[in-house]
Amino acid sequence: MLTYIIRRLLSLIPVLLGISFLVFAIGKVTPGDPVQMMLGSRATPEDIVRLRTQLHLDDPLLVQYGKYVWEILHGNLGRSYRGQTPVLQEIISRAPASLELGTAAFLFSILIGLPSGVIAARYHNRFVDNAIMLIALGWLSLPEFWLAILIVIIFGVQLKWIPVTGGEGLSSLIAPAFCLGIAPAAVLARLTRSSVLEVLQEDYIRTARAKGLREILINFRHILRNAMIPIVTYLGLLFAGLIGGAVFIESVFARPGLGRFAILAINARDMPQIQGIVLLGAALYVVMNLVVDILYSVIDPRIHYS
Repeated sequence: MLTYIIRRLLSLIPVLLGISFLVFAIGKVTPGDPVQMMLGSRATPEDIVRLRTQLHLDDPLLVQYGKYVWEILHGNLGRSYRGQTPVLQEIISRAPASLELGTAAFLFSILIGLPSGVIAARYHNRFVDNAIMLIALGWLSLPEFWLAILIVIIFGVQLKWIPVTGGEGLSSLIAPAFCLGIAPAAVLARLTRSSVLEVLQEDYIRTARAKGLREILINFRHILRNAMIPIVTYLGLLFAGLIGGAVFIESVFARPGLGRFAILAINARDMPQIQGIVLLGAALYVVMNLVVDILYSVIDPRIHYS
């Protein structure tokens, strides 16, 4: 296992290099002159030439890319065009808010979606199964930004049960975590149902019942554990997506996270900030894929990595 992990970590290097090249290329093909944005409309041609030389923007593209990768390896994602502040520090200052919201939505999805899928599978083609699947389809059909605005109007403005925007503590986290996690919970319920239904047809489940094992033991040790492979795959990608993809929810609830930060950066066309967010999000997906692969062997002892 250790050899496999080391090999996978080494294989991440070309993947991250490819991601960094794409992020760098996006910054170069995007319309707009960063020097002009930094100096403003009153800058003289001499000032523009001087700053371009200081920033090495006149160097060949491969030289610029090499310097860009070198700075990334040293923990430097560049400076913002707007405030000339380090991009990495801005991301680190906003990451806890996104991590808090993403983790809350992730746990909500698991607590709602996983049991719902198991119950629907155990009562296959009955009223409970049909009701759960119908509700899941309904939640999947609701746009999250529309649901967020509706919750703010009803529970924030009219009933005043939750803070309208911002806020601290659990009360400010419940509504955005619900809006962000309800659609993944519906997907997880449907995925769990189909995976559990497949396992229920296996011979070892009938053998376990014939041996007189308790139903709760069969559910968790034999059914759910053997059905977890596709579920874990989805959960790994879901966690990465929830941490870095809460753009609409953070904007509606005015939470100071990475999603809202990305919207402000895009509106200002601040490419260093956009590049830093994209690079960090892509790296998170790559790492979560590695974690999922490792969890496969933990869940199913039949899976060995050589």
